[in-house]
Amino acid sequence: MALHEQAVGATDEWYTPRHVFEAMRVRFDLDVAAPPGACPAGDFCEYELTFESLSRQWWGFVWMNPPFGGRNALDPWLKKFFAHGEGVALVPDRTSAPWWQDYAPRADLILFVRKKLRFLRPDGTEGASPAQGTTLLAAGPRGCVALRNAARAGLGLLLEPPTEDASQHGSAVGEARTDGVGDDGSQRPNNTSEADHD
Repeated sequence: MALHEQAVGATDEWYTPRHVFEAMRVRFDLDVAAPPGACPAGDFCEYELTFESLSRQWWGFVWMNPPFGGRNALDPWLKKFFAHGEGVALVPDRTSAPWWQDYAPRADLILFVRKKLRFLRPDGTEGASPAQGTTLLAAGPRGCVALRNAARAGLGLLLEPPTEDASQHGSAVGEARTDGVGDDGSQRPNNTSEADHD
């Protein structure tokens, strides 16, 4: 479920569209934030926790689309998700939010969904386009497989957070090098001519 800012106070029963699961091409063991009743995730998850999920034990490969509402509402969900360490979490892409800054670097892979997801109401109809985009965060090897599958299916842009080792050496994933050295350590040709400097 996900809470859209436009519907604050109205409902937090918003279901992930089926095409997201189809793009990931995996089956989850557990939907940890499942709303009561049938929802699209049910076809892609073996079991669902529909109440008090944060106080219950999680197991296996989890799917998490937690309630988005309220300031810092995602914090306890993401804390438990990364402590569990095996699954995919759907969150808004609020890259400047403190929770984002704390938890996104812990992801093994991040997929920025290409188009804004139109979440589904309990009756199956599409809601309005949300105010922000959506991101999938992977934890563990199976989460990475799911996001790689989704990226190949065109769901979005896949990024790997820089490792601690890369940040200590000043080289992040995808960072352009300007020192004339290729990624394999070889010298790159200098393509400038004297005319370029006049």
